[in-house]
Amino acid sequence: MGGLPGTSPLIERYTLPEMGSLWTEEAKFGGWLDVELAACEANAQLGRVPAEALERIRQRAAFSVPRILEIEAEVKHDVIAFLTNVNEHVGDAGRYIHVGMTSSDVLDTGLALQLKASVEELEKEQAQLIDALRTLARAHKDTVMIGRSHGIHGEPITFGFKVAGWLAESLRNQERLARLKTTVAVGQISGAMGTYANTDPQVEAITCQLLGLEPDTASTQVISRDRHADYVQTLALIGASLERFATEIRNLQRSDVLEVEENFAKGQKGSSAMPHKRNPIRSERISGLARVLRGYTVAALEDMALWHERDISHSSVERMMLPDCSVTLHFMLREMTEVVRGLGVYPDNMTRNMNVFGGVVFSQRVLLELVAAGLSREAAYALVQRHAHAAWNTAGGDFRGNLAADPEVMAHLSPEQLAACFATEPHRAQLSVIYDRLGI
Repeated sequence: MGGLPGTSPLIERYTLPEMGSLWTEEAKFGGWLDVELAACEANAQLGRVPAEALERIRQRAAFSVPRILEIEAEVKHDVIAFLTNVNEHVGDAGRYIHVGMTSSDVLDTGLALQLKASVEELEKEQAQLIDALRTLARAHKDTVMIGRSHGIHGEPITFGFKVAGWLAESLRNQERLARLKTTVAVGQISGAMGTYANTDPQVEAITCQLLGLEPDTASTQVISRDRHADYVQTLALIGASLERFATEIRNLQRSDVLEVEENFAKGQKGSSAMPHKRNPIRSERISGLARVLRGYTVAALEDMALWHERDISHSSVERMMLPDCSVTLHFMLREMTEVVRGLGVYPDNMTRNMNVFGGVVFSQRVLLELVAAGLSREAAYALVQRHAHAAWNTAGGDFRGNLAADPEVMAHLSPEQLAACFATEPHRAQLSVIYDRLGI
């Protein structure tokens, strides 16, 4: 297997469609080879590698994962094993490979290629979710439902308004990914301890340019792990957003609510014992995986405190953590997009739930109308609260009916004024402000 010519910043293997392909052994060693080839190209541009040697390296540089692992079993050093295998293909020209470099130059710069490519894959999935949320919010801008605080009915909102909040958060997450790509897309070719004692900073500059990276500002023998901690924490934050959306869907799908429902495919079964079950399993899956991502943030932060200019206590952690986080969030984003696209929305159930107990959720409008009619706020509050709680505590309670039957209330409000208190138009009238901000 060969790498790309050093003159091209495009790395084909990092445009593969599936996140998992970016974190294979083949992809890892492929990135290392790209780093070595780009460094050879840089040295050649500076007159330190003969043209014929560079051409031979370009044509013959290759690796075999099984062979690398075979060599590593003996030498106990992955980069040495990799270089040994590459030189088996290149021959004498291999003496121009890895000149003035240290292992971390290859490891960390290659890892930067993987991280950058991973962010790009996550950006694609995030964009798909944003499109699905925008479509759902647009479709249900006027689908009235009850808003809840503390899990208790508050006042009317619309389902589109709820989804608009998810969209706004998802747009922020897209911005976070764009920033993160800049954070992780840094390389180093600075040699042992990072002092450029045996290499030229120009080699680093050219190498990074060829690879589509920026040179790290001040690496030691490694790129500082705050960048990698930022990566993991950002992915965990996006996962937490997905968990928020998933938790809401799970709550709204409860049997006693049933305002939305995950798509239930033909032939799908919800329970081995209870044929009626239709469970929000995908949202539950997302909620569970968000915990996995959060768990890795501690490990990522622990990785930052290395001894002096470098140790490798972070390495074993990252070999598990970075692929796992990347693939996990990629999967979660796809799951949430599919949930959103297939979500069943039940406006009739929303209306039924909102009007339980005769519309107690319109109590604030009644309060304000009574105050405007001349009652003190304290007296009006006590009057409205008494009727609301009477309806709340009675099977089939009727808040609106209680108000209409109270002479004190009707002495201040006409039947038309009372009826207007139970309209949903005021709760929808200003939603265009939010929709305009989001470009829906």
